[in-house]
Amino acid sequence: MAGRLADKVAIITGGAGGIGAATGLLFCEEGARVALVDSQSDAMEAALSAIRASIPNARVTGILADVGREEAAFDAVAATRKAFGPIDVLVNLAGIRAYEPLAEAKRDTWERILAVNLLSYAWFTKAAIADLRAQRGNVVNVSSTHAVNARAGMGQYDVTKAGIVSMTRTLAFEEARHGVRINAVCPGATLTPFHLRRAAAAGRTQRELEQDAKNECLMERWADPREVAFPILWLASGEASYVTGSVLMVDGGRYVR
Repeated sequence: MAGRLADKVAIITGGAGGIGAATGLLFCEEGARVALVDSQSDAMEAALSAIRASIPNARVTGILADVGREEAAFDAVAATRKAFGPIDVLVNLAGIRAYEPLAEAKRDTWERILAVNLLSYAWFTKAAIADLRAQRGNVVNVSSTHAVNARAGMGQYDVTKAGIVSMTRTLAFEEARHGVRINAVCPGATLTPFHLRRAAAAGRTQRELEQDAKNECLMERWADPREVAFPILWLASGEASYVTGSVLMVDGGRYVR
C-alpha cells in the first residue's frame, strides 16, 4: 500500500547512517517530507544524493547537528518545521559505540555515549512534543537486541540501548492521553557501512563478516538496513494506530546468550 506517510513530516536522527539512510529513502518513497539529522557531512551528502537519485521529486533535507546537545535538537526541529511544517513522526536513531570494559570505562566516554545514544532521544522528543501532540503523531525509538542480550566489552552501548527501551515505555504511558504513540524497534545484526568499514580496517572481507551471522540468529544472516526500515515505517504509519509502548524485535530470531 503506497503513500503510507503521504504528506507527513518526519525527522530521522542518525539519518545519514545505514539504517537511517534506508529509513529516509523508504519514508520518501511513502510520501513523507523528511529531515535527516546527522553530524557526518560526507555521509549526509551521500544519503541525500541516493534519495534524490532514486526519487527525483523527494522532499528531503539534511541538517548537520551534534544531536547530543539539547539546543541542537530544538534548532533541528525548528528548521524542519520551517522547511516542511509541523512534525508528525520522529525517528530517534542516532548512536555511537564504545569498546571499553565497564570497570575501565572513562568519564568522557560515558558522557559522550549517553549524550548521543540516550539523551538525544530525550532532547528531540522534548523539542518535537508540541507538534506531535497537535498532530497526534508518533515516535519510533531505535534500540538494539543488546538492550536485553548483554555481552562483554560494549557495556556502555548496551546500557544506553536498555535505557531507550525504558524511555519508550514510560513515554508511551505519559503521552497516550495526548494521542501520541511511542514505540521502539530493536534491530539485530544489520550489515551497514559502519560494519563493512570496521571489517575492512581489520583486514576482513565481507564474506568473512557474513559468516559471523550464521551462528547468531535463526535466519543465519545479517539484515539489510531496509529490512529494519520497514518495521520502522509500519510503526510510524496509521497501520499501527493501536500500537504504543511496544518493543519490536527485528533480529532474525537472534539467540539469547
